[in-house]
Amino acid sequence: MLGYARSTIQREVKVVTTMLTLTVDRHVSVPMRDGVILSADVYRPAGVGPFPTVLVRTPYDKGSHGPSPLLIRVASAGYAVMVQDTRGRYMSGGEFIPFVYERDDGFDTIEWLVAQPWCNGKIGMYGGSYVGVTQWQAALSRHPALKAIVPNVTASNLHHGWVYQGGAFELGFNLSWTAAGLSHDTALKAHGGDMSAPDMQELLDITDSQTAAFETLPLRGREILQRHARYYDQWLDHPSYDDLWETLDVRPAYPDLSVAALNLGGWYDIFLAGTLENFSGLRAASADPSRHQLMVGPWHHEGLRSGNPIGRMTFGIRSTGGYVDEGGMHLRWYDRWLRDEDNGVEGEPPARLFVMGAGRWRTADSWPLPGTDFQDWFFHSGGRANSASGDGVLSRDAPSEEPQDSFVYNPRNPVPSVGGPLCCNNVFTLGGAFDQRAVEQREDVLVYTTPPLEHDIEVTGPLKVVLFAASTAPDTDFTAKLVDVHPCGLAQNLNDGIIRARYRQSMREPMPITPNEVVEYEIDLIGTSNMFRAGHRIRVEISSSNFPRFDRNPNTGESIATATELVNAMQTIHHSPWAPSRIVLPVVEA
Repeated sequence: MLGYARSTIQREVKVVTTMLTLTVDRHVSVPMRDGVILSADVYRPAGVGPFPTVLVRTPYDKGSHGPSPLLIRVASAGYAVMVQDTRGRYMSGGEFIPFVYERDDGFDTIEWLVAQPWCNGKIGMYGGSYVGVTQWQAALSRHPALKAIVPNVTASNLHHGWVYQGGAFELGFNLSWTAAGLSHDTALKAHGGDMSAPDMQELLDITDSQTAAFETLPLRGREILQRHARYYDQWLDHPSYDDLWETLDVRPAYPDLSVAALNLGGWYDIFLAGTLENFSGLRAASADPSRHQLMVGPWHHEGLRSGNPIGRMTFGIRSTGGYVDEGGMHLRWYDRWLRDEDNGVEGEPPARLFVMGAGRWRTADSWPLPGTDFQDWFFHSGGRANSASGDGVLSRDAPSEEPQDSFVYNPRNPVPSVGGPLCCNNVFTLGGAFDQRAVEQREDVLVYTTPPLEHDIEVTGPLKVVLFAASTAPDTDFTAKLVDVHPCGLAQNLNDGIIRARYRQSMREPMPITPNEVVEYEIDLIGTSNMFRAGHRIRVEISSSNFPRFDRNPNTGESIATATELVNAMQTIHHSPWAPSRIVLPVVEA
């Protein structure tokens, strides 16, 4: 990997020394099919072209994207680059409703591009997060000129994996992204750019006091968001996977997509599931799997470019975007698919994954890795697994008849989120690797831990917990977290997940549970790559809240969007021959 990183750096130096001038056209008007005008900045190499063209469609202000180092590098390598404000954002007209217009607007923008004399008719795209969504939605438009995309830290299914996960509302992300981010531009436009307007001041107050905002009930009906981000309540009104989400879902289109996709993601990213799913799903459905590649580092949402630390841990210089030469990866991808260069990209390993704990990159032919040994690691206790001081044990041995473990889930005092796949505020929702020991002192957190390992174990692949549990509530949540316990006691979180009981069987059709009935749940922890070193211990935490990463289940069975009453629930976890609660670990050869 470092070898071809060096070669691309050398090639870039040659390009830069021979191409010093860029033509920049600011605020170019691009008409959409309904007459709305979107605004874009165009960066073109010297000369008349035509050039292969790279498109960036962003809701985060086109001015902030250029001239970025990546943009300058791409343009200096002989590509035209256009950065466009999406509909309703900054200098573009129309109303911003997340996701809804991106497919048609992406198609219309590409159609405009290929009609320009400086464009050679071959289009690529790049960008992360929502700018990754605009790539996938443009791909769903099936415009034949879109040849290659590089989506970074983005989703496949915008229901399970963006707005919701496991049926729970991703409160920390959704509220901070909307109230402390997206709504500001909308409110400023509504008030003529007056930062002192009462609405702007209220939004700034929310930005500075997000902890209080997270705790406010009901979730639905904030007047300030109804004025400037009405889509927030719409998301709350659609907690199930219905037509709203299905029309935006990338997954059903996998067999029909021919665009070449280089997927970038992070083990601590909130949208990791989409990164992995888009790669594996497209490779499985594609007639040419070599058109789809994957790189996942030990990064949170911004970690590819921000570098270490990721939360409170450092993963070494080899984990950084500079080491892997992120810009060079983009150029090699575009050179192959937009210039038809035979540069060997197709012969490279499809997946490159950073193994935490080992501090190295590994390659693979697929996700999950070929030959993965999916091992059951069972929960055990003498009936007192509460907290890290309890008697919970994790082992390969199947359980015998054992006492169950119980705890009280009090939504007024939820288990706090400490790192993990949080996004996107470094004050209130900082993601990444953190020490979980304070969380593990709580009585409402069950802790199951192995003895110190006798040898290294590499866990790389999808993760899930199978839980047999009962609750006194008609609806509740169960959460799980995988932890690497270092010899010094540091408890490093790796990934986590949640299941809302009413969605245990289907994300389309919610179904209440019968109080006190033992039910089998499957909790998706998405995936990881970690070397559990000899002397370390593998740990699983089980609880019923992870707040504010997810909203609190009030335990009443009523609509989460409008609930204001919070009641306690007694939760019971079973581990016996007939109810073998466990985590399934994907063990691979190092």
